[in-house]
Amino acid sequence: MGTREKILEAVQMNQPPAIELTEMPIARNGGQDLVAKYMEVFESIGGLAFLAEDMHSVTAMIKEKFDSGKRIVTNIPELGDPFELLQTEIDPHVYEDVELAIIKGHFAVAENGAVWITEELMGHRIIPYICQHLAVVVNANSLVPTLHEAYEKIGTGDYGFGAFISGPSKTADIEQALVLGAHGPLSMTVFILK
Repeated sequence: MGTREKILEAVQMNQPPAIELTEMPIARNGGQDLVAKYMEVFESIGGLAFLAEDMHSVTAMIKEKFDSGKRIVTNIPELGDPFELLQTEIDPHVYEDVELAIIKGHFAVAENGAVWITEELMGHRIIPYICQHLAVVVNANSLVPTLHEAYEKIGTGDYGFGAFISGPSKTADIEQALVLGAHGPLSMTVFILK
């Protein structure tokens, strides 16, 4: 028996007994205006949030707020021209120069400004992280008050890769100076469809 096997056997023999997890009651925050709460929290962490009537108004706001001369990609066909439609069957390296990526989110969490997005909605899992700016479209009726309720909603869903994304990428561990875009997009915008 090799060293590796001896270590694994010792770990296996010294496992604590399994116990059931404690059932934790979830505090429901019914009655609050989730859209207003989400927008307030999301903007407090550096993101921008806008209410939109429909996809046409999302398109108009994007044209107004972003440079349409740069590369803008989306996997939402309803947004139409002038945005480039993401191609899932091509090499993801071709997206290294994306200025703005526009994707859908499954739902958003009011208490922390996060949006739940799985690989299915990302197109390529690199898209929300490699772009300079990220825009996510969520339906207002999909917002949940707390992260507890978000995890309840995710459950044991059938997805290979998913992430909660909230706000622009930022870090302050380099000489205590705030750096935006170190590990992802410089900005994040959420469009909430009424």
